[in-house]
Amino acid sequence: MANTPEVFATEAAQTEVVEQGSVHHVEPELFGLAPFQVVAVAMTVLILIAVWKKVPGMIVGGLDNKIASIRQQLDEAKVLRAEAEALRDEYRRKVSGAEKDAEAMLDNARREADAIVAKAEDDSKAMVERRKRMAEDKIAAAEREAVDDVRNRAATAAAEASRKLIADKHDADADRKLADELIAGL
Repeated sequence: MANTPEVFATEAAQTEVVEQGSVHHVEPELFGLAPFQVVAVAMTVLILIAVWKKVPGMIVGGLDNKIASIRQQLDEAKVLRAEAEALRDEYRRKVSGAEKDAEAMLDNARREADAIVAKAEDDSKAMVERRKRMAEDKIAAAEREAVDDVRNRAATAAAEASRKLIADKHDADADRKLADELIAGL
């Protein structure tokens, strides 16, 4: 039997008495009493001590005290419930008043929002008009600048062309003659 557990015990418990081929185990004893007898004596002693010390009376007294405290807690709970119901009714009244106030605030907010939107529309129209004027002024300034630039370029080109023409048609002899005339005129 390979699967049977190995039991460890004292030598007295392991002593076996063999009679006519049968095996009989010796059980442990305490003062000559078997284990179940020891348990029965201990329970009897415990019950006698409990009765002698009036434990049942103490248990009944404790339960009576517990019942009284529970009754007191129930009475307190009834009072607290009445107070809670009164608070609930008060808060219901406050909530209904708050709802009316909220509606009034909402109407006021809508009116203010409409006024703000109208003002924003007016301001945006005025801003668009100002920006339009500014753009027109910038365009006019750019036109003036472009015209001035064209005039300056035309004048520069004319001066350059006249310089070239004079340089091409006017030689050193003409310069002397012109210088002589200027000196004579002085």
